[in-house]
Amino acid sequence: MHVNKGSHGMGLGIAELEELSSKCRLSIVKMVHKAGAGHPGGSLSAIDLIVGLYGTRLRFDPTDPDWTDRDRFIMSKGHASPAVYSILHGVGYLDYEDLMGFRTLGSVCQGHVDMRWTDGVDFSAGSLGMGLSFGLGCALAARMDNSQREIWVMLGDGEMQEGQVWEAVMAAYFHSASNLKVIVDRNGIQNDDFLRVQMEIGDITAKFSAFGWSVKEIDGHSMPEIISALDWAAGITDGPCAIVAHTVKGKGVSFMEGNPSFHGKAPTDDEFRIALEELS
Repeated sequence: MHVNKGSHGMGLGIAELEELSSKCRLSIVKMVHKAGAGHPGGSLSAIDLIVGLYGTRLRFDPTDPDWTDRDRFIMSKGHASPAVYSILHGVGYLDYEDLMGFRTLGSVCQGHVDMRWTDGVDFSAGSLGMGLSFGLGCALAARMDNSQREIWVMLGDGEMQEGQVWEAVMAAYFHSASNLKVIVDRNGIQNDDFLRVQMEIGDITAKFSAFGWSVKEIDGHSMPEIISALDWAAGITDGPCAIVAHTVKGKGVSFMEGNPSFHGKAPTDDEFRIALEELS
């Protein structure tokens, strides 16, 4: 796929973005089923947002993955790697065979995103809560380099229980990091259960606002709202900003939607057949 380094995204329209999202959802389910392990729920909740970002905003070049002035996408909730790999396949970084090697020894598609293994990945994830701090470092480095690159960080809502996230929120405002943009995948479910059961984090928008950030709430599965919010975020030049996207965990697969058990579980063969029918 040819990407113009001077332009933002791939210039896709709403219908093309929605079609790409559908293809990515199929890839996510196929990857996790073949591996017999993985995290489908949070990948399916996040994929529309990620497709919108790559399709209309992010500057990147699969033929030059180390291009210095590329924009950065930091997937802080790194267990949602199937979502990242599916879009990297969709835009030309990965082959289908790479996806089918998901979670196997030596594969470029490891269980958590890892920049040492995969072209197009800009952050090696592990424990939750570190991605925003890393993203802030990337944003400040871009400023020092006099580069126009944007830094986009995706956080999970369960991840926001981590104190390091809020330290980074405070520091980003202090440093006026206007090239730092956050997307929160607000699907209401974390590893073991619903957030309201484990530890509800409350009004995320009010919390970001209290730290001085600009914030917008959207439906994270409405592509027109996603594109409008990305454009809004790109236009914020007086400090960091956040998009709080309300999503459905497992979106697109009926038995996964809103189901905590599919945070980190592969579908059975019978469930896989149902999922393929629904996604097709």
